Amino acid sequence: MAIINENYLLIKSNYIFAEIDERVEKYQNENPEADIIRMGIGDVTRPLPQAVVEKFTEAVQEMGESETFQGYGPYRGYDFLIDEIIKNDFNPLGIELS
Repeated sequence: MAIINENYLLIKSNYIFAEIDERVEKYQNENPEADIIRMGIGDVTRPLPQAVVEKFTEAVQEMGESETFQGYGPYRGYDFLIDEIIKNDFNPLGIELS
């Protein structure tokens, strides 16, 4: 006899992206003149740039070797990556972050 894990009953009934899609559709129906830019899952319009594909490939190769495997990163991101984003994306705009 199968029994359900009671924790499943605690899960919200709606997947967040389904909820977003329903709200966007409702808004679009109520505002047909609105030009909506969708930025959710699956709403892509272009393929990944080759440089991104190459770096993803390198990263996957690293994850396949015990010597270079890293597992999950820190929840707030890697400091080296945060520093690079600040240096290359924010500092040129005159924005100082620490």
